[in-house]
Amino acid sequence: MVKNLKTTAIISIKQPPIWRLHLMRGLFFLNFISLAFDTWPMIFSPQEQLDTLTGVTYSFWASFALLNLFGIRFPIRLLPILLIQLFYKSAWIIGTYMPAYANGQLNEDLHHFLKVCIGGIALNLIVIPWDFVFKYYLKDFFSIKLKFKSRNTQMS
Repeated sequence: MVKNLKTTAIISIKQPPIWRLHLMRGLFFLNFISLAFDTWPMIFSPQEQLDTLTGVTYSFWASFALLNLFGIRFPIRLLPILLIQLFYKSAWIIGTYMPAYANGQLNEDLHHFLKVCIGGIALNLIVIPWDFVFKYYLKDFFSIKLKFKSRNTQMS
């Protein structure tokens, strides 16, 4: 009999409370709405030919919006989407905003997106079930277990 270890691991970890799942669904919905209305029209009816990087960007964000839609139905399964959002917004502040600030090259777009990032980071920090993230993703991350299977090979 073969056991599904992944399913067993998820079941043995206490699920977040229902109110936390509803908060996650709300954030997934907010992400979906804010991204879908900005990106899908550019995919289906662009006003002009998009350059490669812009096309990739819109395609990525449209896909990200769709994954957030799935997150409304399956908040635990799509939890990594919220982690991606938290990490990319933090990375943007560190890698884009802070160097522009240090070099005196801030503009209105950077200020506006900084506010968006800070709001998103705050929401993610509140909504993400951190005990679940620790137990399911991080607990065994640093423990390296090497399993070697011995083979009895016969040479002819």
